[in-house]
Amino acid sequence: MPSVLVVEDESAIAELIAVNLRHNGFRPIWAMDSVTAQRDLDAALPDLILLDWMLPGESGLTLAKRWRADPRTQAVPVIMLTARGDEADRVAGLDAGADDYIAKPFSTKELLARIRAVLRRRTPEQAGEPLTVGRLVLDPMTHRASFEDHPLKLGPTEFKLLHYLMGHAERVHSRAQLLDHVWGDHVYIEERTVDVHVKRLREALADAGVMVETVRGAGYRLTATPAPSVVTAGAIKAQ
Repeated sequence: MPSVLVVEDESAIAELIAVNLRHNGFRPIWAMDSVTAQRDLDAALPDLILLDWMLPGESGLTLAKRWRADPRTQAVPVIMLTARGDEADRVAGLDAGADDYIAKPFSTKELLARIRAVLRRRTPEQAGEPLTVGRLVLDPMTHRASFEDHPLKLGPTEFKLLHYLMGHAERVHSRAQLLDHVWGDHVYIEERTVDVHVKRLREALADAGVMVETVRGAGYRLTATPAPSVVTAGAIKAQ
């Protein structure tokens, strides 16, 4: 039974979420503030975290950044819950490390759909031969990637995105195509989410980040021979 850590200070909302999670095969764990949430994480890692933005003490945004920076918790998917629903806030949440973002008020059906979609994305591809593009190598069986024999630290969504791009190197993929192939059932996912994860992927790839190009007006591609002029435009666009 997948466990979900619900970090929410409003007890009525937390109880509503918990009831629906239990009725749909999940095991909810409630933390009402950042201190309790950190204690629960230290005790055992959940399968997913539902994280409210506004919390007593440290904000959800601060917690998301800290958990993404910690090797122990960086692979745990995070969905942010917040009343802040404009684009700038959504982008800030995704930039902090959230895998998805849902604005209050929300329907429980939408919340459950997003949880299932994020958990599906968390599971890496279990079959397939290692992929090599230039000096970039990815092994889907061991869920490892490296560049020039140096291991890369990738979150679950970035790994899946890189896997798809490497498996279709040199081709240009629109944001909608990437949503279809990487995110799957993305009924509630916006195309802007792709830009955020491409930026995060480039940062994780470090020196290999230039291999992920933005093709203006078309989308993204992974290439073994990046063109400097295209890379510069892509780096600006993805920020």
